Order: sequence, then C-alpha cells, then structure tokens
Amino acid sequence: MVRNGEFGLDDVKRVTSRYWWIVPLSVLSCGAIAIGVAHLLPKKYTSQTVVLVAKPTVPTEYVKPVVTEDLSRRLASMKEQILSRTRLEPVIEKFDIYSNDRGKAHMEELVDRLRTAIEISPLAPMAGTEDRSMPGFSVSVTFNNPQLAQQICTSITSMFMEQNASALEQQATRTTSFLNQQLDEAKAKLDEQDAKLAQFKREYMGSLPEEEQGNLGVLMSLNSQLDATTQALSRAQQDKAFNESFLNQQEANWKASQTGQNPDSMEDQLRVLQEQLTTLEALYTPKHPDVVKKKSQIEELQKKIAESPELENRPTATPHSTTEPSQIQQLRAGLRQQDLNIADLTKRQAQIQEQIRVQQGRVQASPMVEQQLKELTRNYQSASDFYNDLLRKRDNSAMATNLAHQQEGEQFRVLDPPSLPANPSFPNMPKFAGGGLAAGFALALGILYLLMLMDQTFHTQKDVEVCLKLPVLTTIPLLDLSEPCDVSTGAAEASAVASQ
Repeated sequence: MVRNGEFGLDDVKRVTSRYWWIVPLSVLSCGAIAIGVAHLLPKKYTSQTVVLVAKPTVPTEYVKPVVTEDLSRRLASMKEQILSRTRLEPVIEKFDIYSNDRGKAHMEELVDRLRTAIEISPLAPMAGTEDRSMPGFSVSVTFNNPQLAQQICTSITSMFMEQNASALEQQATRTTSFLNQQLDEAKAKLDEQDAKLAQFKREYMGSLPEEEQGNLGVLMSLNSQLDATTQALSRAQQDKAFNESFLNQQEANWKASQTGQNPDSMEDQLRVLQEQLTTLEALYTPKHPDVVKKKSQIEELQKKIAESPELENRPTATPHSTTEPSQIQQLRAGLRQQDLNIADLTKRQAQIQEQIRVQQGRVQASPMVEQQLKELTRNYQSASDFYNDLLRKRDNSAMATNLAHQQEGEQFRVLDPPSLPANPSFPNMPKFAGGGLAAGFALALGILYLLMLMDQTFHTQKDVEVCLKLPVLTTIPLLDLSEPCDVSTGAAEASAVASQ
C-alpha cells in the first residue's frame, strides 16, 4: 500500500513482478506509432552548401581594402536583402514553387514560407588560430522536393556571391568617387593657400624672416655711407665758405686796384695767406693738400719779401681793366662746382636717409611679418598634408576598385556545390523511433506508478497499524497474496483478534 505518494523498493518489485508486461507493450506500441507517424508525415529534403571567404590575392600591406566592415555584419545585411520579397518572389516564379497554393495564398505568405525554409548559419572560427574572423557561412534549404531544394540552394548561394561582389565594387566605386570630390576641394584650398602665401611674400618682399640678417647688414652699410656722405658734405660746405671768403677778398683787392689804390702789398698778402692757413688748420689736418699748398704759398711769399725789402712799401702800378682776373674767375668756377657737389651730396644724403628709413621699417616689421608668415605657412602645410593624404587614399581606393572589378579582392568561394539530398531530413526515422521508444518507456513507468497509487491492500504489519491505528497481536502466517483482501474484512479480523 502506497502512503502519501511514498513507496519503497518492495512496492516497486511487487508491482513490476505483477505488471511487467506493461513495459514492453507500451514501448513497442509507442515505437510503432512513432514509426507510423513518421511514414505518414510529408517528407522534407535539405540541400546545403558551405561558402568560404577567400582572402585578397594582393596582400593588404600593398592595397588596403576599402570595405572594413565586419563580415558578420555584412552577412546579416546581405541576408536581409536576399531574403526580402524583392529577391525571393522571382525565385518562386522561376522554379514554379507553391504552384498549387498560388490561387489560395497571398504572395507575402508564400514568400514567408520560402523564407522559413532557408537557413543561413555563420561558421565558427577554427580553434587554436589567432584569426578570430568568421571564415564563412553555410546555406541550407529545406523543401519537399530534393531537386527543388538543390536548385533553390544554388540560386540563394549565387545571390550571396553576386551581392558580395557587387557590394564590394559599389562600395569601392563610391569611396573613390567621394575621395575624388574631396580631393578636388582640397586642391582648391591648397591653391588658395599657395596664392595667399605667394601674394604675402610679394607684398612683404625684403621684410621676410630669412632676409632679416641681410637687412641688418644693408642698414649698417647705409649708416656708414650716411656718415661718409655727411662728412663729405660738411667738408664741401666748409670749403665753399672758405672759397667765398677768399673770393670776397680777391674781389675787394681787384676793385681797389681799379681805383688806383693797391693795398695788397706783400705784407698784406702774407697776412691774408696766414689767416687762410689758420682757417684751414682749424678744419683739416696738417697733411691735408690745401694746408700743405697754403704753407708753400706763404713760404714763397716770405722769400720774396726777404729778397726785395725795398719794394715792400712801393705802390705797384696796376693797369685799369674791367675784366676780372683769371684767379677770381677760377674761384667763381670752383664755387659753382662746389655748389653742384654740395647739391649732389645733399641729394645723396636724402636718398641714403630714405633707404635707411625703409630698411629700419623692414627690420621693425620682421617680427609681425614672421608671425603672419608662420600662420600662412602652417595653413598651407596643413592643406598640403590633407591633400597628400587624400591623394594617397584616392590612389589606394582606385587600386581596391580595380581589384574588386577584377575579382582579386575578398570574394566568396563555394567549398562544395549544393548537395542533392537522397534521404529526407524530416522526418528522421531513427529519431522518431527512438523518441517513440522513450515515450513508451516513460508511459509504462507512469502506468506502473498509477497502479501503485491505486493499490489499497495491506501487505505488511505496518500497513495495518497505520491504517487501523491498533496494535497487531498476531498474524496469519499463510496468506494468499494473489488475492488481496478487502480493507473492511481485514479490519474486522484485526478487531476480533484485539478483543480476544
């Protein structure tokens, strides 16, 4: 008797020994039913193939691929495109699939049925390798006709290969076109920066940083020239003042001689020459040609005075003439030449001063020009680097486009053509048979357990004590176990025994 759903090993042995035939009957029946159902279910055939990702024939160190998207993402995108109604509806019409259901079901429903029959599964990377990228994927098509399953699998595989090649080529073409557009804009900006830089150099020619040292050298040279010109101008002005003074004296003496008076005695001439020498010595050094000449004139005049002292105070007859002496004319000509020389030196001094101002302006403007030139140069260099980088990328993209066009880049390769299934993939007879046998065995165990729960007979002394809640005084040694006693009869017998 099972109490509270608990049973022991003796209960199991008792029920099993009595109802052992339930186990093989249930197992064989369920197995037969499963096999029969498997034979009755419509057959499904699975055609499958494996598509591997072939690496580019040209190493990526030489030509970098334009498409860097992960293959799993690209595969998911291609899967959505290929399994769309736009791509599957032509397949249904091409192979005349679901011809019997065309008038009953909508095309959307037929496309969904075909979509569920197609399975795309990525392949796992090989263990122990450093490359963890997806090596490829498998395409499986399950259909009720093996030939149709193979044809659909072939068509879907071709779609994937064409879609991949087209996507790679289109992506490379779009990338190249975009880079060409960006390259044109970068070239225009580079030309603009180049024109600005050239215009700036033309505008500030002479004030550029590399010309600063040359400007300082020119400025020092101009200062030296200005000093020399200033000194020459000062000497010329002093010579002019001296010659004007001397000319005035000569004119005065000549005019006096015209009136019959000759104050120009040798002593007066000597005094005038000495005064002139004093003036020259104040201006020039003793070795100056004018000083030396004037000293020689004084020495000659002193010799004449020493040789003829009796003629010192005698007046000299001077013929009256209206023509100026040659000495006065020479002095006037010398003064005119000195005026021209002074004008030339003055002009030269002004030119040098103007050049000095220009050079000083250039030197003072050099820091500002250098700062602006650095900014322009930096902008030009940035534009040049950006242009060169785009040019390099455009060339790489063009080569990648050529590789994609020649199908030398990353491509899909079919490992084996889609198989023609000889045996149905559904229903799987061994699996159905095994499932039926397992279900029959489980059913047999359930039946045996229910039989144990339904058993209300006493088989042990403990069963009586628990059920009647009375102590057992004696037991009947021989009981026919094949005929279980009734609960009420057993209870009366136990009561009688207890009353005795």
